[in-house]
Amino acid sequence: MTSPENPFEASASALGYLYQLRVALQRCVELSRGGIEWSVAIEATDDVQALIGSRTELTQLKKRADNVRLTDLSQDLWKTLRVWSHAVTEGQIDLAETNFYLITTAELPEDSAGFLLQPKASGHRDEQAAEALIVRARQSSKSTTLDKAFKAFDALGEQRRAELISRIEVIGDAPGMDSIREELLGYASLAVERRFAESFLQRLEGWFFERASVQMSFPGSDPVSGAEFDELFNDLRNQIGEHNLPIDPDIAALTAAAPAAADAADKVFVHQLRLIDVGAERIGYAVRDWVRAFAQRSRWVNENLLRAGEIGAYERRLVEEWQSRFAEMREDLGDEAAEEEMKREARLIYRWVDREARLRIRTGCEEVFVVKGSYQMLADELRVGWHPDFSVRLAALLEPAGATDGRA
Repeated sequence: MTSPENPFEASASALGYLYQLRVALQRCVELSRGGIEWSVAIEATDDVQALIGSRTELTQLKKRADNVRLTDLSQDLWKTLRVWSHAVTEGQIDLAETNFYLITTAELPEDSAGFLLQPKASGHRDEQAAEALIVRARQSSKSTTLDKAFKAFDALGEQRRAELISRIEVIGDAPGMDSIREELLGYASLAVERRFAESFLQRLEGWFFERASVQMSFPGSDPVSGAEFDELFNDLRNQIGEHNLPIDPDIAALTAAAPAAADAADKVFVHQLRLIDVGAERIGYAVRDWVRAFAQRSRWVNENLLRAGEIGAYERRLVEEWQSRFAEMREDLGDEAAEEEMKREARLIYRWVDREARLRIRTGCEEVFVVKGSYQMLADELRVGWHPDFSVRLAALLEPAGATDGRA
């Protein structure tokens, strides 16, 4: 619960959580470029834990406001040392096979322990001097707040203390959330065309955030594996491109009870089905397909994933596929057919749509609801229909909206 004294506590926590997820996703992308023999977990032994073969990476993340400095007595430093010292003492990790990373957005003052524990490439790394500064800070401090951290550190003993510090890398002035996302967007542009990179990354983040939430919510559940990530990454890459379009899981899961279907009872396409005595259950499925197709097509449009005129060209093909079948039905019925005979033949046309019509908007987009739902959208505009006289009988439904007679 957010305290009255600190109304921004909840949002700060949420931002920290989002930062943690983005860093973990970034590490997954980096590791995936070298193979699939790895896994990444969040809030397992550490904020982010990666297993690469027999080697373990433990990462502590500290997102701080601007102008904050990581000194030798900073709580961020000592709380991190407490977590790692405890894990070593309790035998939860093998020091010889573990690397430790403290990633902070804070500054690293020169000649501080953090400054001296930067990666070797920085040119500033001096493990012995860093250890001396940490020990001196511990001995000089009278802080009761850090007492548990000091005791955990002391329990290591000199040899394990030195080994732990030798395996720590501190990364200061770390990129913020926006910078990390820009870097991820750069990775995405290598996987798909640059104009599709944002859509690709949105879906990758959505999957990863949901997957990480499940992993954290159920202790003992599997971390994200390299094989799993590689499969998802390649699947997304195959969905977004010239020959395919993405089908989003949240849309594919929509049902006829979704909010968008609340007013479907008065839709023209529903009246079309009632006109030929289609049962309530099948009408429910038609509404479901309409909801999904409408939502997915709208998202494609909003994300600029469609070519200019592509929807119009697809609908023309759908209408032309229907036209020859509908014309044949009317020829076979003639002008004297009884109502029941017309309904029976009309249900056969609709059965074709429901069971056989599979014209794809793009060759790789195989999702059935796109076709079936698009036909419902066309039926809603009276551009296609099932009953031989549908355009005459149902045109009045569109007149309040200023439509024409809607003849097919």
